[in-house]
Amino acid sequence: MTAVVEASARGSLAILLRTLKLPTFASAHAEVAARAERENWSFGQALLHLCEMEVHERKQRRIERLLKASNLPADKTLGTLDRKRLPSKARAQLASLCEGDFIARAENVLVFGLPGRGKSHLCAALGHELVRRGHAVLFTPTYQLVQQLLRAKRDLVLERELARLDAFDAVILDDIGYVQQDRDEMEVLFTFLAERYERRSVLITSNLVFSQWDRIFKDPMTTAAAIDRVVHHSVIVELTGRSIREEEAQARNGTKLVTTTKSTTTTPDDNHQPDGEV
Repeated sequence: MTAVVEASARGSLAILLRTLKLPTFASAHAEVAARAERENWSFGQALLHLCEMEVHERKQRRIERLLKASNLPADKTLGTLDRKRLPSKARAQLASLCEGDFIARAENVLVFGLPGRGKSHLCAALGHELVRRGHAVLFTPTYQLVQQLLRAKRDLVLERELARLDAFDAVILDDIGYVQQDRDEMEVLFTFLAERYERRSVLITSNLVFSQWDRIFKDPMTTAAAIDRVVHHSVIVELTGRSIREEEAQARNGTKLVTTTKSTTTTPDDNHQPDGEV
């Protein structure tokens, strides 16, 4: 009779745990109970252990969901980033940014450098760390995001699309300089940046200095307004050195490539110097 009662209790407990949305409790409580009996745990110790397991599993499931939604390149992580190639200031900035405190302050991160200097990899690696800390991140080439916004505007659902993007704590706009420079594209990109200003973080990679952003936003007043919004409350990271892609090609082919290591695109205009936090 006791065995029947215990079996019934276990069945009722499993149902209640599923109702309460405690899947780890439901799957592990019998094993933990057996361990508690073997090791003479108190009821409180067993309950604490189950709670810790539930919290850990929930955190892992959330990270998996965030990672799936992020579109982050799977191979561009801190583990694959050659941090020794980064300038010393950029290494220190990256270590600080990985803590994620800038997200709470709605600060932006602007990464400048010539093509092939590792801008996308650095931002993607930072994105992976932010996800690991529980932040919602979206990685997207700028032109793709602009096309999404244009379609939403055409279909009269731009506000809905902006609200969807607002759910991300940080949006990484890769290669902002490669927008097609159409006026409609400029307008929706500016709208997106203005919507997130002082509310959500944007991470931008660019091989165009601020004085060249009129190629993106066309109109001088719009260009100045866009720069003002992204620079205010921002951290500016400058990447210099040789092109990683050129060095890798040289290593593969055994050839010597003649390139310049002098940065000609990473110094913003006189009003916006890349001196770290602004």
